[in-house]
Amino acid sequence: MDDDDRPRARSDAASQLALEPLDRLSQDELAERIVLLEAEIVRIKAHRDKVSAHRAAADALFRRPD
Repeated sequence: MDDDDRPRARSDAASQLALEPLDRLSQDELAERIVLLEAEIVRIKAHRDKVSAHRAAADALFRRPD
C-alpha cells in the first residue's frame, strides 16, 4: 500500500505536512525542514519516555502486594 493510500487523520499536523507539495521547495528549504522535523521527533520521543516513566511509577505505587 502506498503512503498516499493510507487514511490520515485530518487534524493531525504531520498528516497535513505530508500533503504539502515539496517540489516548490529549494534544497536549503528541504534541509531546513528535515532539521525541524528531526528536532520534533526528538521532542516527541523525550515526551513519550517521560510519560512512560510516569506511568511505570504510578503502576508501581498502586500495585497490589503479593
